[in-house]
Amino acid sequence: MLNPESAELRWQAVQTRDKEADGEFVYAVRTTHIYCRPSCNSRQPNRENVEFFALPAAAEAAGYRACKRCQPRSAKLTNPRIELVQSVCDYLNEHAGNSSETTLEALAQQFHFAPQYLQETFRSVLGISPRQYAEARRLDHFKNTLRAAGSVTEAIYEAGYGSPSRVYEKATQQLGMTPAQYRQQAKGIQINYTAHPTHYGTLLIALTDRGVCAVGLYDDTPSATAALIHEYPQASIAHDETLASLAQRVVEHIDSGAPLPDLRWDVQATAFQWKVWQALTRIPRGETRTYGEVASAIGEPTAARAVAAACGSNKLALIIPCHRVIGSSGELRGYKWGIERKRELLASEQG
Repeated sequence: MLNPESAELRWQAVQTRDKEADGEFVYAVRTTHIYCRPSCNSRQPNRENVEFFALPAAAEAAGYRACKRCQPRSAKLTNPRIELVQSVCDYLNEHAGNSSETTLEALAQQFHFAPQYLQETFRSVLGISPRQYAEARRLDHFKNTLRAAGSVTEAIYEAGYGSPSRVYEKATQQLGMTPAQYRQQAKGIQINYTAHPTHYGTLLIALTDRGVCAVGLYDDTPSATAALIHEYPQASIAHDETLASLAQRVVEHIDSGAPLPDLRWDVQATAFQWKVWQALTRIPRGETRTYGEVASAIGEPTAARAVAAACGSNKLALIIPCHRVIGSSGELRGYKWGIERKRELLASEQG
């Protein structure tokens, strides 16, 4: 995780469009899902919507797309260790469907480094192991292939998975639906939702028959509804006023510490994201943890950056309380639903 001083220096480089900083890091914008080099001439974002990554692969692993204007991937990386990790990531992306070529031993042979050195270097830069990165890329490969393949079975083997039965069990949890439903962009899934006004904004809660699939805070009902439709374009979505009482119970948990309703989750996630999200639910109301402390709590003490990315991918605001995670010196870092909302939520819980 960047310390505040490093983050501030990087932000200054973005503000001045410093070409000398190109290759030292990239910055990503949460509202556009795009990452850029520091000197990019595109319209500058608000600071609260920006996060920094040491290399393009890290931004891409967090779900960002490269800017077509500044083409950040073409910038020469200035740090040899970061350049090595970027090369390993590119190799893993290219061979996502071949598990035999993505083992640590295979990577060490490919790049002519000792396995332990490669592992430690990769972890020090990205906060996760090559294996964890490879698993995430294989899931992405599976999802992409699933949309284009003629059958789910074809997608399973194209992505390099073995037993279809094991893939169905694991992928259903990671995709938030069965592979067949994902292939049809959630077609046939019934989603009921409510958009409930609160003093934190409009609280959206949406459920499938498997559990809660979306919880978010928005400026108004139209933007909340639009976000849900964008996430599930082929689902059958219906407003359900009976869910308003559920929304009120979630707000009461933040305001007064009332127990959260016992809800099943129906969201897509990697195994690492699940570990992080479960850890977040164990942070007591009124308390906070740093990204590093969460990383240590899940047995991954060097994975603070990956923890931050998992917090950023959380789709269940308040239920998975990512607003309780802060920077190492106590500063508030980015929050998908707005940094001011994060401040208000913490103030309410700690008041």
